[in-house]
Amino acid sequence: MADTPKTVCGILDRLTDIGDRNDRATIGDIVESFGSRSYGPVLLVPALIGISPVGGIPGVPTFLAITLLLIAVQLVFGKQHLWLPGFLKNRSVEGEKLANASEDMEKVGAWLDKIFHGRLEIFTGPTAARIAAAVIALLCLAVPPLELLPFAVVLPMAVIAAFGIALTVRDGLLMLIAFLGSGAAFYVVVTKVLMGGGGGAASGGMF
Repeated sequence: MADTPKTVCGILDRLTDIGDRNDRATIGDIVESFGSRSYGPVLLVPALIGISPVGGIPGVPTFLAITLLLIAVQLVFGKQHLWLPGFLKNRSVEGEKLANASEDMEKVGAWLDKIFHGRLEIFTGPTAARIAAAVIALLCLAVPPLELLPFAVVLPMAVIAAFGIALTVRDGLLMLIAFLGSGAAFYVVVTKVLMGGGGGAASGGMF
């Protein structure tokens, strides 16, 4: 598909379509459907999966973080075409689960589209996008240890999703909010993981 969705609902509709058309949808299928230059949607999609019930499966958040890390690093260096290694590109999820998760988030997507739109677009330009990508890369590194804490990975994934939405709909205000949110995520990592504040927490996951 040549066109790139400019709204959250547009992204969710495309994911639903991919899920409906494939027994198993690969990461490569998803990236290709949005285009190799569409960093906003391809940052948003893994983050949304991480927030959804699918992200509650142990190990899935770390896998998503690795995928996001590779995407973010390429954005930092200004690569025009997105590349993923075969072992990531060929990983797949059941099409039905992808479609169902996307449909479940449609109301949230509609709400997000009402709130976020093109504002302060200067903060969504190439330089701001590269800075955001560097922050996303750091957030991705924080995900594996946060899997030790119940539901903790939702915070960095939500911040990454905010960056993805901001880049997709060109909302500079949301971009600034995402930068603030990243500070909260790093605070959780330092206080709950590095300093042992979450001592004795059970293995994370939504299920």
